[in-house]
Amino acid sequence: MLATKPKLIVILGPTASGKTGLALKLAKIFNGEIISADSRQIYKEMDIGTAKPLQNKKSNIKNKNDRLKIKIIENVPHHLIGIIKPNQRFNVALYKKLALKAIKNIHQRGKLPFLVGGTGLYIQAIVDNFDYPKIKPDWKLRKKLGVKTAKHLFSLYKKLDPEGAKKIDKNNKRRLIRAIEVCRLAKSPFWQQRQKKEPLFDVLQIGIKLSENQLKKNIARRTKKMFKAGLEKETKKLFKKYGKKLPALQTIGYEEFKDYKGEKRIIKDYKGVAERIKKHTFQYAKRQMTWFKNDSRIRWVKDYNEAKVVIKRFTEDSM
Repeated sequence: MLATKPKLIVILGPTASGKTGLALKLAKIFNGEIISADSRQIYKEMDIGTAKPLQNKKSNIKNKNDRLKIKIIENVPHHLIGIIKPNQRFNVALYKKLALKAIKNIHQRGKLPFLVGGTGLYIQAIVDNFDYPKIKPDWKLRKKLGVKTAKHLFSLYKKLDPEGAKKIDKNNKRRLIRAIEVCRLAKSPFWQQRQKKEPLFDVLQIGIKLSENQLKKNIARRTKKMFKAGLEKETKKLFKKYGKKLPALQTIGYEEFKDYKGEKRIIKDYKGVAERIKKHTFQYAKRQMTWFKNDSRIRWVKDYNEAKVVIKRFTEDSM
């Protein structure tokens, strides 16, 4: 009899779709722990602008790797949230390495891992066990590309890798620069260099799909909450410490604050900035859905009750 693979639950969907709340409720009833699959919540200090769930209790779970620090949120352990500084280098290969360690530790404790987020590249690396090209950075090339706009970078990348251009976030300068770098140094399209290995887990992918109207309402509500929580103050602090050109800070929620001048107030028109954040967030959510729609394995659900039934069947299978 073939040995069954360890189980992994994935909760995915566009930004502001309610993934965090749903995952918390499900993890509580299924004895689970959460691994973040969010390419921005990975950073320290970027809390309000990334809608990071806030830690309310210290973890007593011991880990050998300092980067696997665990946060306890509503009594549920969370992994890979706020583990590196905004000016530290990070990529999907490193994410995969850390996420796999976290998943292994969760299984060893007899608990069920929930991979939760909206960064399709991170999720795909775990679900499909992709390996990515190990090519050292070309700092001269990166500096040259760094002064170009995201639109120009996307145009360059599209010529080098037409297939990859259909999937990449065309507004993510850091990812575009890396993709161009790999294409040029390896002399072949970035997307063709991925190596898909034997899957490591028995995976159930659950997606949250909302109507455009509901998603826009969620985004508006979350944006308002961010401003009340001190988004301007957080942005000002980050810009002062790291500079507003830092790739990590070219993130929705921060990049819309374009009038920052030294110690002066960042913005005069809250409404204008808030509207830009809402607009850009919705555009990003649509790009996320375009990525997820390509995966026929995702089980789309409407609410918590439907997700609970699907997970119950999945976890009881092969028992």
